[in-house]
Amino acid sequence: MIGKYIRLDRIKDRETGKFVILPIDHGVTIGPVHGIKDIGQVINWAAEGGATAIVEHKGMVRAGYRGNGRDIGLIVHLSASTAVGMFPDSKTIVGSVEEAVKLGADAVSIHVNIGDVNESGMLADFGKISKDCLNYGMPLLAMVYARGKKIKNCYDKELVAHCARLAAEMGADVVKVSYTGDVESFRYVVSSTPIPVLIAGGEKCESDREVLKMVEDAMKAGAAGISIGRNVFQHAFPRKMLNALVSIVKRVNSAEKAYELLNRGI
Repeated sequence: MIGKYIRLDRIKDRETGKFVILPIDHGVTIGPVHGIKDIGQVINWAAEGGATAIVEHKGMVRAGYRGNGRDIGLIVHLSASTAVGMFPDSKTIVGSVEEAVKLGADAVSIHVNIGDVNESGMLADFGKISKDCLNYGMPLLAMVYARGKKIKNCYDKELVAHCARLAAEMGADVVKVSYTGDVESFRYVVSSTPIPVLIAGGEKCESDREVLKMVEDAMKAGAAGISIGRNVFQHAFPRKMLNALVSIVKRVNSAEKAYELLNRGI
């Protein structure tokens, strides 16, 4: 197990133990959208801006992985679907832990949607990947959301807590979930699972203040960090936005102070 702990240290901040993960695996789901067309360039500014790790699919590792030698963790994503498919929320395993080891990954990640028509298949895949991670000493980040016909409110604290607890029950080391909207309800989510909880950024937000306040409140609730993609890499000044988020996660700045610094000189 020592190997897993050593690798886990590589995807979080060594001083605070917090996570600032930049997912850039969207090319499979929605294509080469604005902000991630040049993966190498993205990884460079992500490393310089203070991200602790990036998430990408196996085929993009050759395009960039460490950011000109800078210290940034590599998480290889193992599941996928496309937005144009018949069942976009049904994720399929497209990689293996063994491949991730060969690529020099520090961790792997999978995506599971509970409530989806293919929930049973995704849970079976989760179990297999979790077993392989145990065998290889590889940390596992699980991205778990409530999505499906029976889901009326995917931000409901009971559902999000279910997602967080499921990840731990299945053997994940870190879980990424949706933010529930306020400090108290998210504190309930964090208290429902023994593993570190990260918040997702979701769709591109209308305002920077909204994103920064969400992160500040999540950290107050006990979150272990963030895993935010589009609200960073599609920002007009992505590195500055990342800097602002890092300062909040590390408790250096409040959301309001981070917003002031973000807009200074713009």
